[in-house]
Amino acid sequence: MKYNNRIDNNKSIKKIYQKILYGLIKRNYYYLSSPFRVLPECFVIGVVRSGTTSLYHYLGQHPCIVSSAYDELGYFDDNYHLGINWYKSLFPTKSTKNKIIKKHGKFLTYDVTPFYIYNPLVARRISESFPKAKIISNLRNPIDRVYSNYIIMLQDGDTTSTFEEMIHTAMDELEKNKSRLNDEAYIVDTYYENILARGFYANQLEIWFKKFQKEQLLMIPSEELAQKPDQVLRKIFEFLNLPYFKIKDFTKQNKREYPPMKDETRKLLIEFYKPHNEKLYSLVNQHFDWDK
Repeated sequence: MKYNNRIDNNKSIKKIYQKILYGLIKRNYYYLSSPFRVLPECFVIGVVRSGTTSLYHYLGQHPCIVSSAYDELGYFDDNYHLGINWYKSLFPTKSTKNKIIKKHGKFLTYDVTPFYIYNPLVARRISESFPKAKIISNLRNPIDRVYSNYIIMLQDGDTTSTFEEMIHTAMDELEKNKSRLNDEAYIVDTYYENILARGFYANQLEIWFKKFQKEQLLMIPSEELAQKPDQVLRKIFEFLNLPYFKIKDFTKQNKREYPPMKDETRKLLIEFYKPHNEKLYSLVNQHFDWDK
């Protein structure tokens, strides 16, 4: 469960075992040296199937930036019970930070987990622990995002439904469960498992805009990241108060090929997402060309 706000004393033995397994055994030296490691100042919070893994690799090429051990750390949702030392084991040492500052003048490390965006518990945890953090979100046209999500499910054997069958089922589910949207646990663990609901970006971002100042938040259209990565990275480096650096490797990660969507299906989804997109444009004070 990504929404876990309860402390269950009956599970304390299991939690101790998991800390030993995932900390001392799997992270070993990194875990033992966690007191000498730094924590992130930047979080890429979403969204799934929007190029976040590519951005993870791009950012790590800047000489002032050192990446975490991998992307999708999931500390503030799935892995919060593993504790802060486990989290710190995933980041560079203070010695590395000092060397980079001495050589380049600035240092930064970051956490890329695209599931953070729709979890209000995560937003609260990050704002409490890192009130001055910089928050970045890749936002992909929700129509293309949902289709990409479907193709992965199809190719991986997780569904035999057509795309049209899946979205009509998802629409019916959303309509039936409107009354449960005041339950945060339901929203995170069930509602946003709905393939269409993942594209309701304004609803997901509202908590982040309440917890952080606008100047701490940056929205990146994933279409621009794919087509003009150098320009987008220039904007990101400026946002992070880092000098511009032209990275060398723009290889896209997790890229998949798939057939085009049916025109009538796209028209249906344009109308479906239109009110959600308009709400987003108003919230972030940006307009994305997604209505086509």
